[in-house]
Amino acid sequence: MQGSFVFSIIDFGSPLFAEVIHLRDIVLRRPLGLEFTTQQIVAEADDFHFCCTDSELCNVLGTLLMHEISNTTLKMRQVAVHPKRQRDGIGSYMVTAIESWARHRGYSNIELSARDEAVAFYQHLSYSIEGEKFLEVGIPHLRMTKKL
Repeated sequence: MQGSFVFSIIDFGSPLFAEVIHLRDIVLRRPLGLEFTTQQIVAEADDFHFCCTDSELCNVLGTLLMHEISNTTLKMRQVAVHPKRQRDGIGSYMVTAIESWARHRGYSNIELSARDEAVAFYQHLSYSIEGEKFLEVGIPHLRMTKKL
């Protein structure tokens, strides 16, 4: 299944970026009754945006973004997989690909804020819990990290 995915960096503000924002809205925002603001989107202009598509139809299957915290650490954010394609290995494929991308560019740490329902997924990929639960966008999260 993984061979049918294409994972690539995309340009902020591009047509594919608009599709990614739509997917993030459906998966991450609407279920919480939230909407993206222009300011939130503009604040991501300097982040690294990635998109996973199927190799045949170029449909957006998943996305994530990486925010540089320091020259050694990135924060993984806004990880979303299309609802009809969840549990197809796309999330694992994206995280593995982004870790390779980060290592290749000299980063040695990734951190993220995981929603409760995603903690086991990240633990399966060798991320460790750091600290106690906290609220973000009104729901419990845990800070997780991984040394590359």
